[in-house]
Amino acid sequence: MMDPYDRYELMVNGEVMKSPLVLSSMAGIVDAQYVNARKDFVGMACIGGYSIDQKTMAASRALAEAGREEFLYDDPVAELSSQIEQMAGTGIICALNLRGSSPASYRAIAEAIGPSVVYEIDAHCRQEAMIEAGCGEYLLKHQDQLHATIRALKEAGVTVSVKVRAGVAEDDRALARGIWEAGADILHIDLMDFGHTKLRQIRNSCPLQIIANNSINSFSIAKDMLAHGADMISLARQATPENLRSLDASLARYADETGWYNAPKQLCRGGDIRALTFCCMPVKQCPLIPTLEHLDISRNEFMTLKLDLVKNTPLAGGENTCFGSLAWCCKSSTPCMFRNMALKEQGLSLYDYMRYKHRLSDKLMQRVFEGDAFYATE
Repeated sequence: MMDPYDRYELMVNGEVMKSPLVLSSMAGIVDAQYVNARKDFVGMACIGGYSIDQKTMAASRALAEAGREEFLYDDPVAELSSQIEQMAGTGIICALNLRGSSPASYRAIAEAIGPSVVYEIDAHCRQEAMIEAGCGEYLLKHQDQLHATIRALKEAGVTVSVKVRAGVAEDDRALARGIWEAGADILHIDLMDFGHTKLRQIRNSCPLQIIANNSINSFSIAKDMLAHGADMISLARQATPENLRSLDASLARYADETGWYNAPKQLCRGGDIRALTFCCMPVKQCPLIPTLEHLDISRNEFMTLKLDLVKNTPLAGGENTCFGSLAWCCKSSTPCMFRNMALKEQGLSLYDYMRYKHRLSDKLMQRVFEGDAFYATE
């Protein structure tokens, strides 16, 4: 059986994810007991939402009185500590989906509980009582408050996720970039009805780990989200043990077959900018040219960068390919006799080739975002 890290090369909060499947929070429903019934099929669980101060706990009580399911308690630290303890030993990374009315509320929880869990800011809830308490979608309309909350959590030395709903903020690309610049580690996106086009825009706007959410209930949909920028996918109401078992098995099989479970579509086929790893030399009019212009990277700079990044790797070889190096070769799913001949000469499988392309993509993205060159519009 393949080691989870070898399969996905996916880590969160310093821990290896055994699966890119995530349980998304549902107030009053997703707690340790709910997670433990699904522990064999997911890599992370966002339990909650949990209200963490007087304003939001009062909002939870008002919602419960109106008939909604809510987690109710008097001491949030004691309740959260109990939930974390119940999940110990499951092999699942625990994320706490929290609803607070101020940055100080989040920081107090993080300082009380510590860095063993991920802290997810709930900027997603659209219940009026929560918005009036200063959380949920309120944070998408008051992003300075959201950024201050992220910074407060990072000052406590913890891993931060932000759960958002697409289409609420004026510009989701600017929202994603602001969340990244404030210091968050993970962006958890309820895509609503926008689908992979919105996901690609957000992927192209920040280097955060991305969890895609909403109606991802089949392997074909999951694969589409992963191919357009998601690192993980989350399920809520579709998270039955049967559905999770099927998705987990399909994702593992796909990863074992391809070598890169969330490889992007090629740029010329609508892929996100991770697909620069598959692009050939910029010598003809194709989607690469406007992408480079938007990145403010010249064609010569791109060629030099890519060749520098593959030095001393098998991708430097392939002199009989179209452009003399595997650095310029396409995705393994695209048939190519010359690429495959070059791989055979070097003793590389298509699986290994994709793993090297994955590493090249990571290096390209690091250069792009470290240089602050890109603010995507597509």
